[in-house]
Amino acid sequence: MLERAAIIGIGYTPLRPVSPEVSFRELIFEAAVKAYADAGIEPGQVSTFVSVTEDYVEGTAIADEYVPDQLGAVLKPVHTITTDGITGIASLVMQLATEQLDIGVIEGHSKASNIVHPAHIEALALDPIYARPLAFHPRYVAGLEMRAFLEATGNTEEQAALVAAVNRRSALRNPLAAYPANLTAADALASAPVAEPLKRGDIAQPADGAIVLVLARESRLPQLAPKCGRPVFIDGIGWTQDTPNIEERDLSRAVYAEKAAQMAYRRAGITNPTAQLDFAEVDDTFSYKELQHLESLGLARSGESGRLLAEGRFSPGGALPVNPSGGHLGCGYAYDMSGLRSVLEAALQLRGQAGERQLDGVRRGLAQSWRGLPTATGAVAVLSRQ
Repeated sequence: MLERAAIIGIGYTPLRPVSPEVSFRELIFEAAVKAYADAGIEPGQVSTFVSVTEDYVEGTAIADEYVPDQLGAVLKPVHTITTDGITGIASLVMQLATEQLDIGVIEGHSKASNIVHPAHIEALALDPIYARPLAFHPRYVAGLEMRAFLEATGNTEEQAALVAAVNRRSALRNPLAAYPANLTAADALASAPVAEPLKRGDIAQPADGAIVLVLARESRLPQLAPKCGRPVFIDGIGWTQDTPNIEERDLSRAVYAEKAAQMAYRRAGITNPTAQLDFAEVDDTFSYKELQHLESLGLARSGESGRLLAEGRFSPGGALPVNPSGGHLGCGYAYDMSGLRSVLEAALQLRGQAGERQLDGVRRGLAQSWRGLPTATGAVAVLSRQ
């Protein structure tokens, strides 16, 4: 059996709508210093580094060449993972599983406020022959998905709006969050239409920040334990993607989430996720996506996620709390770092360090990511404490 990896160091900056006073390098440096202090190690003890970044979003070619200095990674291997943060963690877990490397670091950052026309970047991921020439805004894809999902499952626009209201209110207890608000479902429903039935209130807004996590092989923990933070174990992880061709997808389902969950559950020994998980951080880049992902992850039957949300099952005090952090709707959308933010929240909850939003008695949680429009790429991680 492959050896488990554990998160032993956590560093992060708060998420903010804009950060003109710092560069992305300074954000990474702040998070890295905190992560190394939490892990009780020096950068020289790290064997390998992963940077979760995308040249198109960074506006710089070979963007990973701009991260070694602030991580203390000069003359060390730095691998760029151009996809969501949890897939980046998977790549680091696999490196550690070779038993040739003991300690690894992953960083993710976002300077979304620097991007003047994000839709232009998202459009580059559309099929250049059949889709991009139509010149539609990429959020039109989200509108198509939302309509297909609601009609296929019977969930409603009102229930999707409730997602936005619940998560924005949950973010009021999270000092990391960029967009906390005492929002109601009626407020979200009354917001301006973007791509029917998708409205502005259904959409997570962009945020700046940085996250650095230190991982180690489980067998190394006895030597590191006197100094490192309380370890959070990665019991299972899975990642996959559906077809990139929009016209070939089942828009009513998140197939990538279904398959990634199956992989992660199999590795973690999860056979009944609703009974074996204490909480979940689920991608809610768009409000309907939370409902869709809950059903794809097996945390609700098809067509029941909206009703269960309205009944309070997924609230912070419910049977299975979902997005106690406020999710992306409350914290902000941070591109490929978004998956790391979900893992960060899960780790803080399992350590008992989530402050005012801390859940009682949690021992095992799930973090799920989606790379965003117009992709069908995502990942799932199951995390636990001993």
